[in-house]
Amino acid sequence: MKEILTLNAISPVANEVFPEGYHLTDKAEKPEGIMLRSFSMHEYDLPESVLAVARAGAGTNNIPSDAYAKKGVVVFNTPGANANAVKELVLAALFASGRKLAESLDWVKSIADKGEEIPKLVEKGKKNFVGHELKGKTIGIIGLGAIGAQVANATEAIGMKVLGYDPYLSVENALSLTRKAHRVMSLDEIAAAADYVTVHIPLLADNKGFLNKDFFAKMKDGAVLVNLARGELVNNDDVIAAVESGKLSKYVCDFPCEKLIGKENILCFPHLGASTPEAEDNCAVMAAKQLVDYIENGNIVNSVNFPACTSARCTPYRISVLHKNQQNMIAQISSILAQDNINIENFENKNKGDNAYTILDIAAEASDEMLAKIAAIDGVYRVREIR
Repeated sequence: MKEILTLNAISPVANEVFPEGYHLTDKAEKPEGIMLRSFSMHEYDLPESVLAVARAGAGTNNIPSDAYAKKGVVVFNTPGANANAVKELVLAALFASGRKLAESLDWVKSIADKGEEIPKLVEKGKKNFVGHELKGKTIGIIGLGAIGAQVANATEAIGMKVLGYDPYLSVENALSLTRKAHRVMSLDEIAAAADYVTVHIPLLADNKGFLNKDFFAKMKDGAVLVNLARGELVNNDDVIAAVESGKLSKYVCDFPCEKLIGKENILCFPHLGASTPEAEDNCAVMAAKQLVDYIENGNIVNSVNFPACTSARCTPYRISVLHKNQQNMIAQISSILAQDNINIENFENKNKGDNAYTILDIAAEASDEMLAKIAAIDGVYRVREIR
């Protein structure tokens, strides 16, 4: 029985993906895979049996992916599975900020005990909540991945002018993008032209707080900033100052903290981005499929610490090698196989940064001694024979 350990509640639809012989459980001593959402693994005692970790969501800053790579553990995420849920919340943020919905709802509650005076009070008070329409306004989208591309298409459909910035735009996302979106080549172009700016990029070591006073100074007066990606992408002190000065008319985020809560013209959602049953189902299904394909076939899709590498099996015997991206690795592995006169029928090798992955379909079963020799090569993290 192959056990898949859950560190958070995972949608039960995942059970429909796992084939016979798999057991999804929240208690396991020797799991082969782990599924989680927001659980922090940085202090987690990872069982040696774990081959892969699958995050049912896009962000993986709660997982020490680099350290796990050196242990030979593949970390998966599920980009795009929750894109529609986040896109819809972005639209809600745009409408809420443009039409002052949060403020108007609070004001209506304040007149709840006025009885027959309410209609007159409403007609008199509504002038305090005059907003504007989104049609014709310009939105700047930072990051045109699965979510950003959907935001671009949706906002263009309601009549907004779309500017997009993404120096790493993939062919797949480019093809999905509305033709009316205009791709710009710098963040300064976004800042200077956009009435609304929304950010959809992962949090990395070098972009923490990159939306700060310098960026805000270049924005149009009265612009709105929407951040449903990661709270740390925005410098909170700087955004508070920008809102208080009127440079920004609103800041809408999905990451409440003590500094932001209760501040005028700052709207904080309680991390609702992917909190829909549909998104949770989609993420669970994608994560489960990726785990099964890796455990059963060694195929890697949507990993954050190893390259995408897949191959249709052409023999019953497959060896997978997770290793450092360095010269002479394939030659050393081939030499060990040649010593036992085992032919390589097919192989795939891909690299991603410091790490690489090799799949070999061989003509005969590999011996334990052979696998041990491959594992002993300097720079090899983990070796598996998959039958």
